Amino acid sequence: MDTPTYEPTPEPDRTPRPSAIVDAPATPAACAEDYAAGAGVRATLDKQQWRAA
Repeated sequence: MDTPTYEPTPEPDRTPRPSAIVDAPATPAACAEDYAAGAGVRATLDKQQWRAA
């Protein structure tokens, strides 16, 4: 009977990569733009929370 051989899976590439979120400066204008962009999401969440109550 032959002995089975084990082939380990290759390690994933864990090299750090640049992140646009971390590299961009946090300015008041950028924060206000992000907040305004999330208005629809916040409104939908509010409706869902009221329905569940």
